[in-house]
Amino acid sequence: MPQVRIIDQEGKQLGVMATRDGIKLAEGAGLDLVEISPNAVPPVCKIMDYGKYKYQMSKRAHEAKKKQTVIHLKEVKMRSGTEEHDFNFKMRHIERFLTQGDKAKVTIVFRGRELAHIDLGREVLNRVAEAIKGKGIIEQQPRMEGKSLTMIVAPAAK
Repeated sequence: MPQVRIIDQEGKQLGVMATRDGIKLAEGAGLDLVEISPNAVPPVCKIMDYGKYKYQMSKRAHEAKKKQTVIHLKEVKMRSGTEEHDFNFKMRHIERFLTQGDKAKVTIVFRGRELAHIDLGREVLNRVAEAIKGKGIIEQQPRMEGKSLTMIVAPAAK
């Protein structure tokens, strides 16, 4: 890139000049020539302290990371013949996950001849969907994955 647009440390434009002239200007001020906008024609470079610039960018990235929330996917496994007490126990876990803001993956595991009765597993997932109404929404409808039937539930919008 023989020609670049130079901006000095105060933010004033010095115009378009040769790259080596820009480097000499930066070295004369005891600073670095940093390329800010490589896609512009000609590319835009600024005279600044590169170490200070990197530090400020890492601080911005750290602040942005503090503001974002992490959503975990928790899994609850059941069987097609899960009894009422066990079902309620697992439902309390799912509800707790949803109130904490996490998603829940409800898995119905089939073994051997149980694969002939997938409809029983779908009934269990329908009971789960009915029980979480108001607390969560179904993000992924029930679907078979190998020998298991899975459904993903997300927390309801607040």
